[in-house]
Amino acid sequence: MNLSDKKRNRIFWILQLGGWGFLNMFSIVFLRKFGPEFVIFSVFTGTFIGILSTTLLRYYLKRNISLDDFRAKEFLKIGGAILVAAIIYGGLSFVLGLAYGKMGMDLSEGQKEMLKAFDNPLILVFNSIFMMSAWVICYLVIKLLLRANKNRLERLELNTNLKQAQLNTLKGQINPHFMFNSLNNIRGLMLEDVEKSREMLTKLSEMLRYSLTKNNVNAIAVEEELEMVDNYIALSKIQFEDRLVFTKNIGPEVLQTQIPPMIIQLLVENAAKHGIANLKQGGTICLNIHKNQKNLDIKVKNTGQLKIDKDSTQLGIKNIKQRLKLLYGDTSSFSLTEVNNEVVATIKIPLS
Repeated sequence: MNLSDKKRNRIFWILQLGGWGFLNMFSIVFLRKFGPEFVIFSVFTGTFIGILSTTLLRYYLKRNISLDDFRAKEFLKIGGAILVAAIIYGGLSFVLGLAYGKMGMDLSEGQKEMLKAFDNPLILVFNSIFMMSAWVICYLVIKLLLRANKNRLERLELNTNLKQAQLNTLKGQINPHFMFNSLNNIRGLMLEDVEKSREMLTKLSEMLRYSLTKNNVNAIAVEEELEMVDNYIALSKIQFEDRLVFTKNIGPEVLQTQIPPMIIQLLVENAAKHGIANLKQGGTICLNIHKNQKNLDIKVKNTGQLKIDKDSTQLGIKNIKQRLKLLYGDTSSFSLTEVNNEVVATIKIPLS
């Protein structure tokens, strides 16, 4: 449980104790004639009944009511929960009324008549439903306000992250080391094939343009991202030559699907930099992108073993996880595993 969850729980219990305690303090007005024993008994038992019934109600609401997908059935669930909580609250209040009666055996007839209000079924039913309904309205309003504030903070964080991602692109994603190697490789290639050298310079310039412009947006088409990946592979093959084999298995239905920019390129770059580059005989990078009913599945496999250097900042992986979290919350996922001497990076993005 993180700190914010602890704070929310602490605030919940403070409001529960304070709210129900304050509400039951009004019983002093009606019971002060019966002596301090009645007053103390009423305040403590009434507060306990209120906290118990609404805590059970909260437990149900947290697990069965989705504020993200609020439909007509949610109203039915809430109505049913209010009814059950009202039965609990009313039933315990009825028992409390019986206890009042036993405590008030020595009271006058007039005082006993006043106590009959506590075991009147109609009053108890109306009071219980009203109290539980009011509590649910307050609870949901507070939840919605907290969610709105959280969404606002996440939007601010997302904007900050996107700006930082642009800086990370210059410092890490298309890092100076890769640019230096690419320029050196192109310079060497000019002695052998001038036309191909020109083509590689064009691809490098397209990568720079892409990294500077596309990080300002939240999503681009898969097709556009694949152009970036192809440029990266073409430049990497100048260095790796036949040591790098790149294959793609991409369904045509995914080409226009929107994804965060540079997310596939980062996976492919990690596969080349931390996988193929460490293998003397080279290896294969395989990119698979497909849709199922709920998600877009992106999978990058490369020959090698999953080893993370102690000095590695894991900048690319952290960037991917953070952007997925901010854009899609808990509905997306990222995993990095080793299967049969292959490192497999998998991203699942929900389809809207």
